[in-house]
Amino acid sequence: MAAISASAQEGIYLGGGISLWRNNDVDKTSFSITPDVGYNLSKQWAVGVELAYAHTGYDDKYDVSTNAFALAPYARYSFYENKIVRLFVDMGFGFSTFKHADSVNGFEIGLKPGLALKLNDHFSFITKVGFAGYRDDYYRDMEGNGFGVGLDMENISIGIDYEF
Repeated sequence: MAAISASAQEGIYLGGGISLWRNNDVDKTSFSITPDVGYNLSKQWAVGVELAYAHTGYDDKYDVSTNAFALAPYARYSFYENKIVRLFVDMGFGFSTFKHADSVNGFEIGLKPGLALKLNDHFSFITKVGFAGYRDDYYRDMEGNGFGVGLDMENISIGIDYEF
């Protein structure tokens, strides 16, 4: 019984990222917290969910702020792995809500390619670079809807995963 319990826990991982950005040109400060949890089904497949909270605020002259929340389940396919590097793609969708002048609900569906660098038996450095898919008022792109591929700095995330 103990062996089954221990092997089941080896597949669980916790991770996420944080960001902080200050734009002095328009006196805007933004930050986000994006924890995620997942389960490795096999060497190639995992499932998980990312939660997100993001805040953007302008200094006193605009007195405007935005708070956003998101939930984004995904399936992860790892297509290359050696002792240190793992290449993967997250396939998923996300739902978000944020309040600017009005409350806005949005969603995204698409692919996010990524890279994991194994630091030791439990910790990995994770980065996701880009997005290919469709977004409609999603909190990361609050400017309407559209589809395409984005490999710019706005679509990069960096974080740490801890695997049990």
